[in-house]
Amino acid sequence: MHPDPLLPRHSPHEARNALWSALVMVLVWGGNFSVQKQLFPVLTPGGFLFARYLIMPVAAAALLLWRYGWAWPRVSRADGWALLRLGLAGHLLHVGLVTFGIHWSTAFSSSLILACGPVFTLLILRFYGLEQLTRGQVTGVAVACAGVLIFLSDKLFGGHWQASGGDAVLVVAAAFFSYYTVASKPLIERHGGVVVMTYATLLASAPVVLLSAPAGLQVAWSNQGPLIWLGLAYSVLLSAFLGWLVWGWVNAVRGVARSAPLMYLMPPVAGLVAWLVTGERYSGIKLAGAAFTLAGVALAQFSASRPALAVREAPAPVD
Repeated sequence: MHPDPLLPRHSPHEARNALWSALVMVLVWGGNFSVQKQLFPVLTPGGFLFARYLIMPVAAAALLLWRYGWAWPRVSRADGWALLRLGLAGHLLHVGLVTFGIHWSTAFSSSLILACGPVFTLLILRFYGLEQLTRGQVTGVAVACAGVLIFLSDKLFGGHWQASGGDAVLVVAAAFFSYYTVASKPLIERHGGVVVMTYATLLASAPVVLLSAPAGLQVAWSNQGPLIWLGLAYSVLLSAFLGWLVWGWVNAVRGVARSAPLMYLMPPVAGLVAWLVTGERYSGIKLAGAAFTLAGVALAQFSASRPALAVREAPAPVD
């Protein structure tokens, strides 16, 4: 693959560092599903959200202070409302639904369904008339949908309704992140990724904290052991906050087109970690469904013309 002429030139050493950083983040994100599965029985999903959105705005403000001092970038009133809508879609709706979806489902199922986000992004772009679907994209969407049905068939036919309900919630969460992907692009072009991420986080944190406060105040925080606090720091600061910053730098060095395929390593990593940590087991049907799903998503995502590709990738997961 030839270097992207639109990207600034980077040294081979920096490019290698970006690749290794991307692979480390895939491992971190893949492991985060199992970490959250261990936290939720202790903190409850609502308690986890309460703690997360007390920590995230502090981290966002610290980043803004480090980068801009007290002179934070100004945005217009229209962009302020757009950032609020973006924050509510990305944090209140996407992260909130993902949290409860992971709690009700399994780590491997959660990672696989969230990997279908680019399919929803493609459909949203088609709905708004921003992109026409090619034959390869239509085929990819169909293959991905068939793969998800195969993957979930044991739950559907086995009557595991809570897990199936969790998977349905995750599908909706993936759609909200796709909206976040599309809606964030013009804002990022005007203000930069750091401003958009931090401002959206700051604007959305208060509603999340208010809604999750009843659950959060029921948690005996002073009785939690170091492993719970370590897991919370891993999930909130390392996976979510630092992960976004690292992935933004990786995309700047490598380009979205070269970095995006690495995200398809996340479900296998999540499945392996869940197998080792939580004892999750997979049948041949489930593995075949996962393979079909990832192949379909990849086909749908990378069958389009190059200019549309940058639109279909968000800077990084916000969950």
